[in-house]
Amino acid sequence: MVTRINGFSGMDVDSMVKSMMVAKRIPLDKLNQDKQILEWKRDSYREINSKLVDFRTNKLIDKYGKSAALNTQKAVVSGNADALKAEASATANGIDMKVSITQLATKKTVETFGLNAPVASTKTLADLQIMKEGKDPATLTDADRTALNAEEFKFSINGVSFVDSNGKSLFTGSTSIATMVATINGNAKANVTAKYDEISGKLIINSKTSGTDGKADLVATDDNSLLDLFNQKYDSGTDGPEKYKTTNAVDAKFSVNGRDYTDKSNTVTINGVQLTLQKTTADPADPSKDIPVSITTSSDTETALQTIKSFVEDYNSLITLLNTKLDENKYRDFKPLTDEQKTAMKDTDITNWTDKAKSGLLKNDDILRSALSNMRGIISGQVVALSEMGITMGSYNSGGKIVLDEVVLKKALTENPQKAVDLFQGTGSEANNGIFDKLADKISGSLDSLVTRVGTSKFSADLTVSYKEESAMGRKLKEYNSRITNMLTILENTETRYYKQFTAMETAMNKLSSQSSSLFSTTS
Repeated sequence: MVTRINGFSGMDVDSMVKSMMVAKRIPLDKLNQDKQILEWKRDSYREINSKLVDFRTNKLIDKYGKSAALNTQKAVVSGNADALKAEASATANGIDMKVSITQLATKKTVETFGLNAPVASTKTLADLQIMKEGKDPATLTDADRTALNAEEFKFSINGVSFVDSNGKSLFTGSTSIATMVATINGNAKANVTAKYDEISGKLIINSKTSGTDGKADLVATDDNSLLDLFNQKYDSGTDGPEKYKTTNAVDAKFSVNGRDYTDKSNTVTINGVQLTLQKTTADPADPSKDIPVSITTSSDTETALQTIKSFVEDYNSLITLLNTKLDENKYRDFKPLTDEQKTAMKDTDITNWTDKAKSGLLKNDDILRSALSNMRGIISGQVVALSEMGITMGSYNSGGKIVLDEVVLKKALTENPQKAVDLFQGTGSEANNGIFDKLADKISGSLDSLVTRVGTSKFSADLTVSYKEESAMGRKLKEYNSRITNMLTILENTETRYYKQFTAMETAMNKLSSQSSSLFSTTS
């Protein structure tokens, strides 16, 4: 550390060094300003990204793209209304139906007899093995524990063996019960759902497929069966020869307008109405009697009308935002303020200056321009069909916004609701995607570009989600931070050198003054 001396020269060294450093700090100020502009630009991109994700995922896909969103038919259930749910589709033909349900479809279930005491799912398979063998955990040595943790437990479900590429079991003594259940549920080929009851210690396996097609075939592949760990309460003398409790699946049985049906599922579609069977229609007081469900359908365009109206509003809002950012004024003379500049300004002046410095950062941006062009292209490509739905292009100065005539739309939905479904949601084939899918696809491409350039999230509209560092902007910011760090080191060294030089000068002048005084004293 340099000792700073203000001595015989009478100079204000601190002020002089500070003044000399002003010019040296100009490149650093420029770097900090460039970094700030990049961070502001990144935040502006994130705002756009958030709006695009929200429109694509939350609106086009999860809201407007659902079949119920453009449904112009309404199903009314009466009679034994708790027995089923009914949802009319756009293809509902208006035929009244009377439904009786004699049997619900069930899934095949296999469950073990359980454990002799409650066991938490955080316990390991080794803990269950110790219980099974009746050992006292306190008497086990480290070697015993190591051996138990390494022990493999094998079994298969529906022909799927839970082993790795080397044939080793995925379940060892160190595997927790919770992890085992999650592994079973994570295997799509097994097609089952596993549950563990901490109170009874039962392992319960349900087929994901209802009806007689559903399977839950469990096989222990060696004497050291994983299933036996959860079967410690089994007693062949009391429980019989079957080591697991099995409930076989059955198909749903019901009748519609007197015609009998059998189905693997409790959800069926008849006459354009989706029926979800919930319970039998037998009279609880007298099971020999039946209390049927009556279903009628009627036209109701309100849901579809509100969906399209909301779509137009959301589309126009996004178009307006993109146009605003693309055309925003850019004030090139307003750079980010340095800390020193801010000290000489009022808060209101700082705010006004900063607003101008942030303005126009995305002016004529290529990603935004492409997104806007793609969205407008999809709409203009369906201009005739949309006009029949009461949707027309706005004026030349509207920037691509669309205008909705609700009277025309309501008439179109009443006369030909399927035409609206085909236009907006498509016909079900990739070659005939609707407007919603086409917009979602194009916006997906814009989001990919933002992910690459900015490091934003393609799937989250949350403005607080962290940026991915491996993006063009992320790498540039890393470069700025590195250059700023290096420049701060250079400036610190330069400032130290200046102080050393002034200190040396003060020391020399002090020495010269002492010599002069000594000489004067000698001569006198």
